[in-house]
Amino acid sequence: MSQDRRTNRKGKPVVVVVGATSKWQSDGRNTVLAHGKTLDDRDLPVGVRWGVGGAIAQKFAQEGFFVVLTTRTEANASALADAIRQQDGACMIVELDLVSADSVAAAFATIRRDAGDPDVLIYNAGYLEGRDLPSEKELLEHIPVEMFDTAQHIASRGPFLVAKEVLPAMRKKGAGSFFFSNNSKSLRGRKRMTGESLYYPRVMMRTLAQVLTEEYSEHGVHVANVVIDGTIDSPGTRALPKARQQPDRIMNPVKIAEAFYYLHTQDRSCWSHELQLTPFSTKPSY
Repeated sequence: MSQDRRTNRKGKPVVVVVGATSKWQSDGRNTVLAHGKTLDDRDLPVGVRWGVGGAIAQKFAQEGFFVVLTTRTEANASALADAIRQQDGACMIVELDLVSADSVAAAFATIRRDAGDPDVLIYNAGYLEGRDLPSEKELLEHIPVEMFDTAQHIASRGPFLVAKEVLPAMRKKGAGSFFFSNNSKSLRGRKRMTGESLYYPRVMMRTLAQVLTEEYSEHGVHVANVVIDGTIDSPGTRALPKARQQPDRIMNPVKIAEAFYYLHTQDRSCWSHELQLTPFSTKPSY
């Protein structure tokens, strides 16, 4: 392919944000489920409108990266892409369905063709399976197999497929970062409460990060599981009663994005990192 057909014509380093949009953005699935409608986010800072994925995408764009936004449907990320370009950043949107191996392969073929091999991969995919079950269906016996399958696809099989797409080039180059955005349920199995997703499969994501660290750190690749322990600011979460009552108890995704950038550029000391509300700085506490 000739150079003029590439989207990343200036040859910038490439970051791929898998799950660049948020289910808590103004029209996200969690937002609509919790509030029964789409919310107006025009008065919110641009850095929090798309949760962690959107904030990470904006941060890396500001630092000179070409950003690839992946999402199941291109329209989900169009406003985020516009925001990045308005900030003089460069980006593209690639549709990717983590449930489909063919979709993952096709998406990364497009990324390699139009942007280049990723220098950084942020796996930030989430799911809401389980949130809409009523209180009388909290026990595992009531979880439909289809919900479990989706959770497994996003939390375990999906990152496995993505890793196979990006790690070979990072290994050959002798450099790269592969970061997982995870939550505290990945550290210990807990009862699923009403309104929570089926989170225990995310333990597999944490374990995969540890395995990949042992396999690829000697090849210059930095793999890390980043546990974000708290409610993240976004249009949907900001409108929740608990956030209205305690607005200081909600985590700023812009600060979280700074932590991810710090891990890529400054800190390769540990395979697992935990970001907490207090104390909070751009350097994560371990």
